Amino acid sequence: MINMSVKLQEREDQGNPIRTSIVGAGQMGKGLVSQMNRMVGMNPSVLVARNIDHVIKAYERAGYKKDEDFAVAQTIGEANNLLVQGKFVATTNVDIATNADLIDCVIEATGVPQVGSKVAVDAIEAGKDIVMLNVETDVCVGHILKKMADDKGVIYTGSAGDEPGAVIEMYDYAKGLGFDVKVIGKGKNNEPDLTSTPDKVADYAHEIGASPKMICSFVDGTKTMVEMTAMANASGFKPDIVGAHGAEANLDNLAQVLSTKEEGGILNNYKVVEYIRGLAPGVFIIVDSDQEDVTGILDYLKMPGPNYVLFRPYHLTSLETPMTVAKAVIDREPTIIPREGRVAETVAVAKKDLKKGEAFDEIGGYTFRGTFIEAPEADRLNALPLGLINNKTILKNDVKEGEIITYDDVILDEDNFIVHLRRKQDEMLGIK
Repeated sequence: MINMSVKLQEREDQGNPIRTSIVGAGQMGKGLVSQMNRMVGMNPSVLVARNIDHVIKAYERAGYKKDEDFAVAQTIGEANNLLVQGKFVATTNVDIATNADLIDCVIEATGVPQVGSKVAVDAIEAGKDIVMLNVETDVCVGHILKKMADDKGVIYTGSAGDEPGAVIEMYDYAKGLGFDVKVIGKGKNNEPDLTSTPDKVADYAHEIGASPKMICSFVDGTKTMVEMTAMANASGFKPDIVGAHGAEANLDNLAQVLSTKEEGGILNNYKVVEYIRGLAPGVFIIVDSDQEDVTGILDYLKMPGPNYVLFRPYHLTSLETPMTVAKAVIDREPTIIPREGRVAETVAVAKKDLKKGEAFDEIGGYTFRGTFIEAPEADRLNALPLGLINNKTILKNDVKEGEIITYDDVILDEDNFIVHLRRKQDEMLGIK
């Protein structure tokens, strides 16, 4: 991101700010609008959500005034007129986000795979760069979305600020310097409860102004599994075991804990993705070097070896997303993409005993959670990718709590856009 503030200032001085559209006015979307209010060279030109009051409130909380700075529009024609006048657009019509003339980059911030996949495809087909603040969609259909974007000449990317983006920035940095990267991963800031429900976390969620379903997806481990899958597909690093070890450690003993069993640690292999309890917020990588003079400098810097921890003690979620937008639009580079192919999958696991004929709910709900697994093993098990489930997905078989749910266990919703996109991706990748 070197010189990005200079590049953004140049856009501002030229009267040509990057015009973004944001899909989703939840915690992440609202944060984006407010952060861009303090930036030069970039604007939150369109904000979309199902509830127009949420959109209006997000703009107003950021300091924008209705009618003076933004107005409500429900057609692309109305939106184009407002944008030409230099005003922002509040709307419930997602087509405006992807098809308005002056929009440079679309940011998908709903976290809903069905919505995210459709927004991404529409943006790409309209010739817009697309930033996915929606890792759940990326780990399910990111491979085909990247291919579609490449074919169209636009940028498809995950976001800085999300833990996968933050980890890959560190990974690229260390790999570029010639270090041998052994482990990449993230901290987890709550104790896992694999059977957590929105009811269990409702009080805490309301206390911090978050959705109970979103908090539940953190506590039941789903979000961590999704994030590690994105890290794996971007780096080529694999799960060491299904679901990762999730050991407890601190900065002083992290390198020892995440060493191989032969070295007194817990790992079967290096080149793996892990999460650690007791080291959050933050992301880390573990590196080493076979150069004596390099390790000598690290020792001089009081970094204990032979494996060395590089730790970033924060990630700013959507507040960093504008840097990914700028990198995409100005430098034509992504922050994180599934560069190494389909290395891992996040697949669905029954959160309770499920019965034939029962309908699922959604991520962060009562019926299923995600786990992290190597892609070839997921194929062998015929395991169901987490992102294909919605509340119209029906069970064909009983499934016990803790069991991986397979394609054979369900009737998928044929009206779910991502189901058809995933089939196209499987065909593209030669998966049967």
